[in-house]
Amino acid sequence: MSHTLGIRQAQKQKTRKALLDAALALLEEQSLSSLGLREVTRAVGVAPTAFYRHFRSTADLGVALVEEALGSLHPMIRTTVSATGDPEERVARAIDLIARHVDGYPAHVRFIARERHGGVQPVREAIREQLARFAQEVRAELAKDPVSRGWSEDDLLMLAHLYVDQMLSTASLFLEALEGPEEERADRTSHVTQLATRQMRLIGLGRQHWLD
Repeated sequence: MSHTLGIRQAQKQKTRKALLDAALALLEEQSLSSLGLREVTRAVGVAPTAFYRHFRSTADLGVALVEEALGSLHPMIRTTVSATGDPEERVARAIDLIARHVDGYPAHVRFIARERHGGVQPVREAIREQLARFAQEVRAELAKDPVSRGWSEDDLLMLAHLYVDQMLSTASLFLEALEGPEEERADRTSHVTQLATRQMRLIGLGRQHWLD
């Protein structure tokens, strides 16, 4: 009996993942607010009623995609502002991590970039909650750095939000660099890296002199 239940549970998880993957693929060309659940189930090859065994609505599916896209990134986000290494090493490490993530998961990055200000409120709220968690975790890392000595909690959190916003902006720029003519991709990526490096340096310089 337990073996049968295990098989059913595995099949349920497989179908759920297939629905998420199909939705993510369909969202390459449209927003979540225009996505129909029948489109998703048709792409997976299951009946529309099967959708409701996994999600209450397309908004519920969207929230699950937010968790899939951002939930596993918390260790990476903390690493980007870790006090390990000199400032230039930290900037280079952060930008490299962002670039590799975008290259590996472009559809997830595109989904977050589009739906962060999209028309589906539960998804906007889910993204906002994840980003707020990122900011709190970044704040905790920044507080460990001797440069932060004397900073108030509010100022550290403000700085953390600046870093998180900068990471999102950089990810979007790397995503744009992946699109367009293949032969120009290296140049576009190099331009984004240079721009992001200058922007991160600027934040770092402001940080050093905030208490002056």
